[in-house]
Amino acid sequence: MRVVGRRSSVDEVIAAINEQLVSGAWVPGQRIPTEQELVTGLGVSRAVVREAVRALVHLGRLESRQGAGTFVVSTADPTPMLRQLRLAEVHDVFEVQLAYDVQAARLAALRRDDADIRRLRALLARRDRAGSPGEFAAADVEFHSAIVLAARNPLLLEMYRYLLERLRESLETLRADAELTECDPLAHQVLLKAIVDGDADAAAMAVHAVIEPSLKSLRGVLDEKGNAQ
Repeated sequence: MRVVGRRSSVDEVIAAINEQLVSGAWVPGQRIPTEQELVTGLGVSRAVVREAVRALVHLGRLESRQGAGTFVVSTADPTPMLRQLRLAEVHDVFEVQLAYDVQAARLAALRRDDADIRRLRALLARRDRAGSPGEFAAADVEFHSAIVLAARNPLLLEMYRYLLERLRESLETLRADAELTECDPLAHQVLLKAIVDGDADAAAMAVHAVIEPSLKSLRGVLDEKGNAQ
């Protein structure tokens, strides 16, 4: 197996295992290396290996037998199905974000102060400068979190914090997937202006303009893939 490195994602480990299956290195009925052997061979953490194997078991490509190990069931490529599942999760995350962000933007337009406005402007400029999908996702999450902070609702802020990591992952997936589209580049500027102007209704409408294009794009891809199966 090729070493993928300790900082690799679960998807990269799944891809490495998939190479073994597709190439015929591991065949149906064969026991795959132990978890520790995979950790050593791939150069990744035990948690990443465990999650990757669990995903492939869930897809029916591998089978875990208590006391015996994990065995190959199918060598079919799971990549299309994995992408379908990932995009479905991203769609769910954005639906929840839309619900939270509409109320947060309304309240932020009514309760923000000068410090909030300065922070939002700086964070939006950082988002606009972001290069890689990871940098973009982190900057976007910071900007939207700052809006929630400006809403001055402790419960909403606490609930939003539970969403942050999933939101960051979803934004990174969106930016990295060439088939998916995002909102107009000016949409976030419109959202910020509504908050600065203290216009709660305009802020709520701007949130829809920010998030719904991604939701529509995701629905289109999911419907297309679903109809093709």
